[in-house]
Amino acid sequence: MNDREVRCYSGEVRAEQHSEQPTRIIGYGSVFNSRSEPLWGFREIIKPGAFDDVLNDDVRGLFNHDPNFILGRSAAGTLKVSVDEKGLRYNIDAPDTQTIRDLVLAPMLRGDINQSSFAFRIARDGEHWYEDEEGVVIREITRFSRLYDVSPVTYPAYQEADSGVRSMEAWQEARKSGDLLKAVNQKLARERVLTLLNA
Repeated sequence: MNDREVRCYSGEVRAEQHSEQPTRIIGYGSVFNSRSEPLWGFREIIKPGAFDDVLNDDVRGLFNHDPNFILGRSAAGTLKVSVDEKGLRYNIDAPDTQTIRDLVLAPMLRGDINQSSFAFRIARDGEHWYEDEEGVVIREITRFSRLYDVSPVTYPAYQEADSGVRSMEAWQEARKSGDLLKAVNQKLARERVLTLLNA
């Protein structure tokens, strides 16, 4: 079972070119507390702190998530990932090759490529599902277990079926069968007992 997921964000990447220095690709792979576009029947919100366990992963910078077009790698020091108040930020020292200049950097400098993406795996118990007041299903991500890559992309491309869909289906089944309500009631009962014990 493949539990790797990919998400894209608009207007979150740019190239900076300065004389005598490598061209830099700077972007946000993810933005905190912002609803995603609709994904297969749900929307996502990534919470601050979700990337805390994966910032030291050996992350690749790829073009369009294609391993044939590697732009940088954290283990090599050519890619840096960090988190600020906005989200997951990345900074790549782009390779000085004709292919990368033609395929990636020139279109970025023209503004033709301005979307960014990241590939990830969610940690066990790193997501929370609920319906908002308008009946929209929300997947709130609080913790990742793996950050595979960050990528400037030409199109936001989503896989047809992924673990996010499977996770939503499991949540819907639990809600329909009554297991979700039972789990919520058990959690509330445990919290009441703990409150009484600590009083």
